[in-house]
Amino acid sequence: MQLIFEELNPFTVGGGIRSVEDMNKMLKAGADKVAVNSSAHANPQLIADCAQKFGNQCVVAAIDAKKMADGSWHVFVAGGRKDTGRDLIQWAQEVVALGAGEILLTNMDKDGTKSGFDLEMLNRVAEVVDVPIIASGGAGNIEDIVEVFEKTTATGALAASIFHFGEVNIGETKQVLAKKGIEVRQ
Repeated sequence: MQLIFEELNPFTVGGGIRSVEDMNKMLKAGADKVAVNSSAHANPQLIADCAQKFGNQCVVAAIDAKKMADGSWHVFVAGGRKDTGRDLIQWAQEVVALGAGEILLTNMDKDGTKSGFDLEMLNRVAEVVDVPIIASGGAGNIEDIVEVFEKTTATGALAASIFHFGEVNIGETKQVLAKKGIEVRQ
């Protein structure tokens, strides 16, 4: 289970989406949004085609990134194993220009580490795009989730293993967020 805190809590499906028809099948099956990642690198026009047919509110660009030695971030595919050579900031701008209505941004260096979200990366991407960003990679506790909303403009936070393994309670997380003035569906 992956939990994404968002204002409207849409159901987003991703993985293996390679065509407009694949996206159509997911939307007809009940998804509100569909995320594309590796297939968009192989064929960036896929984002534009899907946005044109279904509207950009349905297209989520899932971006996996890692920080490089020079301080920039590169975009990776294949679960963070293959460097595309693309600069994260440029790719984020490109996917939005193509029609992505949202970005699911994962720092692969932090994914699974429970060391907190990459606030710097999230803020840098937010400076150059005008679509909602879901923070991913690094949630280790409730404070990390609160922090991402207090210190970035992220509109959502994805957390997985802390909930999978019962380290953090979903209900308690929602209560803490609400007490901090962060809107969540109760």
